[in-house]
Amino acid sequence: MTLDQLRPYVSRFLDPFVRGFDRIGLTPDGVSVIAFGMAVLAAVAFFLGGHASPVWYVVAAALVFLNGWLDIVDGALAREQESASSAGDLLDHVLDRYADIVVIAGLAAGIEHYLLGFLAVTGVVMTSYLGTQAQAVGLDRVYGGLVGRADRLAIIGVVGFLAYPLEGAAPAGLTIVGWLLVFLAVVGHLTALQRFAYSWSALD
Repeated sequence: MTLDQLRPYVSRFLDPFVRGFDRIGLTPDGVSVIAFGMAVLAAVAFFLGGHASPVWYVVAAALVFLNGWLDIVDGALAREQESASSAGDLLDHVLDRYADIVVIAGLAAGIEHYLLGFLAVTGVVMTSYLGTQAQAVGLDRVYGGLVGRADRLAIIGVVGFLAYPLEGAAPAGLTIVGWLLVFLAVVGHLTALQRFAYSWSALD
């Protein structure tokens, strides 16, 4: 079970944000763009955490959580404004993928470990791809597997907070951020394979 499946249960906490955004005339697409902006800022903060001061990891973690929260709010706002559309869904998914890429790029650049960054970002992108590709071949969109996007953002955020006090080297010469990239790489590809196996069996 992933955190993505808990979205319906947090709807009551969204109401103040949805009403506030609706009151100022913000559209769901606008919220999606702002959420992506938070991801870009988080990537910059992760880079600075590795090159300037580890306190930037805390800033990055907060921005990652804000990105995840806004990613939930945009859908709720679309339902409130009765403006849900295929175009909006497309924009949301494209910006989510770019957000995933830039955040992981910031993590990798911060510790200058680009191979781990490559392995992590391919795992994350393939996880998301298999979730939507199932829908493209006639199945429901797949959110299951070991780690969904909500889980991933939560883990990145928690590790970001922990990276401030635990910034030094961890086992095998990797920092806690390095081990986060290892985790994202391994679990990302395993989740993608899980989703592929589920879709394959459903089509058989």
